[in-house]
Amino acid sequence: MNSPKLKDLIKHTGKDLQAGVVVFLVALPLCLGIALASGAPLFSGIMAGIVGGIVVGAFSKSHTSVSGPAAGLTIIVLTAIADLKSFEVFLLAVSLAGIMQIILGFAKAGLIALFFPNAVIKGMLSAIGIILILKQLPHFMGVDIEAFGSVEFFDPQNNMNTFEELMYAISHVHEGPLIIGIISLILLMLFEFNFIKQNAIFKIIPGPLVVVGLGIVLKLVFDTIPFLIVEESHLVAIPSLLEASSFSSFFATPKFSAISNFMVWRVAFLIAIIASLETLLSIEAIDKLDPHRRHTPPNAELKAQGIGNLISGLIGGLPVTSVIVRSSANVGSGAQTKLSAVYHGIFLIISVVSIPHILNLIPLSCLAAVLLLVGFKLAKPSLFIEQYKIGMDQFLPFVITIVAILFTDLLIGILIGLSVGVFFILKTNYANPYIYNEEEDNEGRKLVRIELSEHVSFINKASLQLTLDSIPTGSHVVIDGSKSQKIDNDALSLMKDFKVQALENEIQLELININLEN
Repeated sequence: MNSPKLKDLIKHTGKDLQAGVVVFLVALPLCLGIALASGAPLFSGIMAGIVGGIVVGAFSKSHTSVSGPAAGLTIIVLTAIADLKSFEVFLLAVSLAGIMQIILGFAKAGLIALFFPNAVIKGMLSAIGIILILKQLPHFMGVDIEAFGSVEFFDPQNNMNTFEELMYAISHVHEGPLIIGIISLILLMLFEFNFIKQNAIFKIIPGPLVVVGLGIVLKLVFDTIPFLIVEESHLVAIPSLLEASSFSSFFATPKFSAISNFMVWRVAFLIAIIASLETLLSIEAIDKLDPHRRHTPPNAELKAQGIGNLISGLIGGLPVTSVIVRSSANVGSGAQTKLSAVYHGIFLIISVVSIPHILNLIPLSCLAAVLLLVGFKLAKPSLFIEQYKIGMDQFLPFVITIVAILFTDLLIGILIGLSVGVFFILKTNYANPYIYNEEEDNEGRKLVRIELSEHVSFINKASLQLTLDSIPTGSHVVIDGSKSQKIDNDALSLMKDFKVQALENEIQLELININLEN
């Protein structure tokens, strides 16, 4: 798929600018919050947002995806900075991860996401959501980050497990930040109701921005009440670009002397794989939200993300991925081209240059409230119920992935979950996924017959996707599931998407014994 032409980009400037403003308002608190959750300098989150908007936006062939620091990488970043004992060494790993992603793009590894079961990916995101909640509760209660140890269940540094650390935080609550956090969380929950979402004003001004603004006001009010004062240690701390003695010295840079450190390469590999998976899954989801159902080339997106991570690491930013929250806001705000993502990156630069003193009045408990809701959405109870209803072959890999990540680490947990998922697939002893035949129908059109086998699983997604993508406009397609005892949710999702694409490409589609309504 070719990139949008310049004239097509320009003619949608009005809608793209409007969408860029909305995405900027959503991204600003998230960039700060994700940096906070990652144990990284808060400015590194802003830098990642700028790079994700301008750099990735410029190179990406996606029309609607928006990139930036992602909640799905917070645990990796937090652990990596602790293990490498230096943020500058971590930046080297980020840049190396970017190079790996570029190589993956040229190696046409963009189909990698199709080989991961949905249950394992959903389990990974749910586990990240649970850990995110546990990590942010101390900030929510106004307790410094030192009160909460490593991301592992047991922290050998203070001889406490996760629950003991939470009890410590509860016994050291600061009233001012806690009250601000509670009010912020209640407001964010109200913004989830349709009567708020459908309000014209709040379609432009998102909930996280309202919460941040109110947090600043409450902080200033609480400063006049001795027992509610929000101390400076519990506020955002972003240095001013205008006050920096040297513009170049303002940015953190990688420590290249650590290039021979095996741990650096391990972290880089982990970032490259997880960031690529999250990106590919994100663009798959966002393409479904796109009213025009435009398809993002996965290999081109890997290259764009790789360039973004290479540059982000070089100038002191967190790793970036395509992200659902910002991309969804982009589509919902009427974005037509990728310029909306670029505009949001430009607005982030303007905010850092012009209003750093205002940003530094934001209480950390505000950002913690935003991230608590993000964590809940990643691990909401309805997701567990949904996976259970699909069947044990989906539910067990999902739950086991979550438990494995919580009690080991992200990489080991994913591998365990993947092993369980593959076991269930192999247990079904499935045959070849389909039989493919071409002929002419009664009207002289190309007739494609796809006869599905006894069992069609996530492993068959790649070949089935390539087959459906190769069908030319105007064809007559028959997909026959008469012999199929089981068609996995992954394959059904592919056919649902193809049904939408068939309408736009004038393809006559017939489905035999295939129910897409489940």
